[in-house]
Amino acid sequence: MRLRRRTFGDVLKAFLAFVVLLVLVVGVPGALAVSVGWPLPHSAPKMEWLSQPIGVDVFLNTLTVVVWLAWAQFTACVLVEVKAAVSGVGLPGRVPGSGPSQLLARQLVAALLLVGATAASFTPGLSQLGHSLEGNQRGTVATAQATPGILVQQQEQAKSTAAALAEQASHAAAQAEQGSATTHGATKYYRIQPPEGRHHDSLWEIAQRHLGDGRRYKEIYELNKDRTQPDGSRLSEASLIRPGWIMEMPGDAHGGELVENPDAHVSPEVRQQVGDYARTGDHAQRRGGGQHAGEDGATAQITVPSRRPAGGDDAGTPAAHATPAHASSSTSTSTSTSTSSSSSSSFGLSEALLGAPLLAAGLLAALGRRRRQTLWQSALGAVGGHRGMEPPTPTGDAQDVQDALLVGADPEGVRLLDRSLRGLAAALTAESRSLPVVYAAWLSHGDLHLQLAQPAGKPPAPWTLGQDQTFWTLSRADAEHYEDTDAAAPYPGLVSLGTMDDSRLLLNLEAVPGIVSLSGREADRAAVFASVAAELATNGWSDRMTITLVGFGADLTPLAPNRLRHLDDVEALFETMEAETRQRRGALGAADHQSVLTGRTGPAQHTRWAPNLVLLATQPSAEDALRLAELAADAGRLGIGYLVGSESDDLPGAAWAMEITPDGRLLAPLLGLELQAQLLPAVQQRAVVELFVEADPERDPDGPTTTPPFLVDISEQGRPAVYARLVGPYEIIGLDTPDGERSPLLHEALALLLLHREGVHPRVLSSALWPRGVPDDVRDALLERLRGWLGTDPDGSARLGADAAGRLTLAKSVVSDLDVLRSLYHEATQGRGVESRAVRGRLLTDALVLVRGPLLADRAEGRYRWLTHEIIDAQLPLLVADIGLALSAFHLEKDRAEKAIEALGAALRTAPADERLWNELLRATHATGDPDRLRALAADLVARSGARGLPPRTEALLDELLPTWRDSAAATG
Repeated sequence: MRLRRRTFGDVLKAFLAFVVLLVLVVGVPGALAVSVGWPLPHSAPKMEWLSQPIGVDVFLNTLTVVVWLAWAQFTACVLVEVKAAVSGVGLPGRVPGSGPSQLLARQLVAALLLVGATAASFTPGLSQLGHSLEGNQRGTVATAQATPGILVQQQEQAKSTAAALAEQASHAAAQAEQGSATTHGATKYYRIQPPEGRHHDSLWEIAQRHLGDGRRYKEIYELNKDRTQPDGSRLSEASLIRPGWIMEMPGDAHGGELVENPDAHVSPEVRQQVGDYARTGDHAQRRGGGQHAGEDGATAQITVPSRRPAGGDDAGTPAAHATPAHASSSTSTSTSTSTSSSSSSSFGLSEALLGAPLLAAGLLAALGRRRRQTLWQSALGAVGGHRGMEPPTPTGDAQDVQDALLVGADPEGVRLLDRSLRGLAAALTAESRSLPVVYAAWLSHGDLHLQLAQPAGKPPAPWTLGQDQTFWTLSRADAEHYEDTDAAAPYPGLVSLGTMDDSRLLLNLEAVPGIVSLSGREADRAAVFASVAAELATNGWSDRMTITLVGFGADLTPLAPNRLRHLDDVEALFETMEAETRQRRGALGAADHQSVLTGRTGPAQHTRWAPNLVLLATQPSAEDALRLAELAADAGRLGIGYLVGSESDDLPGAAWAMEITPDGRLLAPLLGLELQAQLLPAVQQRAVVELFVEADPERDPDGPTTTPPFLVDISEQGRPAVYARLVGPYEIIGLDTPDGERSPLLHEALALLLLHREGVHPRVLSSALWPRGVPDDVRDALLERLRGWLGTDPDGSARLGADAAGRLTLAKSVVSDLDVLRSLYHEATQGRGVESRAVRGRLLTDALVLVRGPLLADRAEGRYRWLTHEIIDAQLPLLVADIGLALSAFHLEKDRAEKAIEALGAALRTAPADERLWNELLRATHATGDPDRLRALAADLVARSGARGLPPRTEALLDELLPTWRDSAAATG
């Protein structure tokens, strides 16, 4: 901005300032000398002087002495201000006890010198005009931001602010006339208080208490930025302050917690610290300009934890030399993304999901629950007709995304993270300690590191202190010793942001003292927001929570309808969150809790205090941003987090600012972060949602398709070349048992292919067999052995092939008993068995004979872990139950109750929890006409139900078939 030309008003102000200075500095002493003369006695007073009456002369002389002292003080202030303005070095010194006088002198000198030819050179000494007087006006922040610069930079900046100084001087004079002496005294300081429970000081709250407006926190930040604190660290981010730090306050600060330097009401230690801090003020920073924020490291930043040494730490914690599955982004993807020598696996999957092991595991677990729910609702809700046992097979992008989830997921990592956090909460509860405030968690080389907001003492074993007092660390070996506990999830707001130096960062959105802003291109921001929303909605280390999506994400709600809430705009957000904020404050007060963390430990943990995490993807207006900042000022204590999108990195009221770049890096310079961001791009987002929508039981009232994905020829002519028995102990007929240690791997690979007749991506296969990763050449060597073991059909075609998309498929000549079981049931209920009762009975009987127990009953411990991602454990019992029910109905039509009971008993051995089988068994037993047998069965059912009691449908059926069953149950009980 160019220097404004001097106007007549400027000249007039300067003339008036000159007149006032002339009157006060020269006129006042001249008038006193002429009118009063020498006010002090001409000789030493005697003791009798004290007993003499006080006359008019004595009173006038005393008043004259007071006026002379005031003149001397004011003249000293003028000289100090003129010297500072003319020299251009440093800030004006403070004349003791002369706050209002020095303020007036500064204003008059500024008004006079602004019209001079050398005004620009005087501005360093005048730059504090706005600092002392403007309150929450922009001039304060702008001036404070200029303070750390060197002299040359200040002089250049002074040219652009000369015009504003005249207006500030005029405004200051008006304030001085209104008697602002009580608010602008000596420099005031505030000492950051230690936390109480979870509540801890924030600059916003300090500004709210002592400046009357939380939005003025930036003034405090700019006054203290990069100044060395008593503990040797520096303030580099407005949201990261420590107990014991000292903050210089703006001149109009007020309140009993403020101290001046020196102050007789504080301890000598604190007084010394305040004095030392005062000497590192603006003038000191001018001499030492150029220091960088956060150069002291961990005390003011989110810091990457140090890797444990190979021999373990001093506490004897085992070294994390064994890399866990998906311990970090590089670990989980280094082996799966390398170039393959096989053309069948040359095409890639979604790298975004491959590099997001915790998100992938959460999505897979939620998808599995949804598909199981659909199966049960389809089975229990259908009356007559046939229930489908097969969910729709995904295709296209949905199939690629499902494969990427299978490859990238780390369910073991999620399990350990969840147990570790809950175990920590339980241990702290046992020690009657509250949960520390955790800003972030790092998964690094198999270890879990919690970064605390401030030191919280020694952690409970097996946790140890990390690289400093703000890190609590748990090795993977120790984490594996944790068992399941009923402790509440202590940090449900943790969410993955990305990786840095082989470490994965989870930011605790719930604990951030204010808003987290995210700037960058709209599409890039959307990918981050989608990833955050999807992981929060499906993660395995949380209990209940609410994720409020504002202005985006309506299509994401199928992922978790009970967690995700969509609001149309910011106005709806304010209406909702203002009410919830009031409600949470009241609830905490009524429960006598300082924060939600104290409600998650100790006797009150049953209350849970679930968080509400607000995701606002579009930038709010300036007015809405300030309103949102006010709403978020106390959010950390209440368990509410805010992540807000912004087109730039200067969102008003943002405590932490991040930026997503077009190349997928997540930057937060003031936090010391540069991450490879975790993203969920739009294509993958739509495909993930499609998987959940297809599995929704409410989407299709007729249920999933009833046709199995693979039907076999069940006639004599359809005898397969290779027959694998999976339902029960694993057996293979038609192949020689492979020799050597690779036999278990070959059997497991074949089982996976048999359970997925639609095809298996090579990377899905390698991830299932080697969860911790494997080189492509090892995988390809196994596939060649599997291809050679399976052999070829008589026509010369290989029994292990690949489809057009490169997925591994089995020939129709390779069949499992599960394929036969499905085909028999399908033929009995939808094929030839529909028209022929005899055929139906024979097919159902043959199907039930195939059931020899659970799937892969004799599998070795530690193998077949990929089954946790499958729903076959839910499909098989339902299929067996349907076969048993159909065969029972077949026999009861001819009054063959004993045959029906036999069929139901066989089905119950595989599906013991199916209520339909028990109810049908009651009807079949009632059909025998033996009341004692029915009473015995009823008593057995009551005993099995335990404290939960019988299901309502079973109770109603017993009331109909055996009205006296309640009396018998009461007598037995």
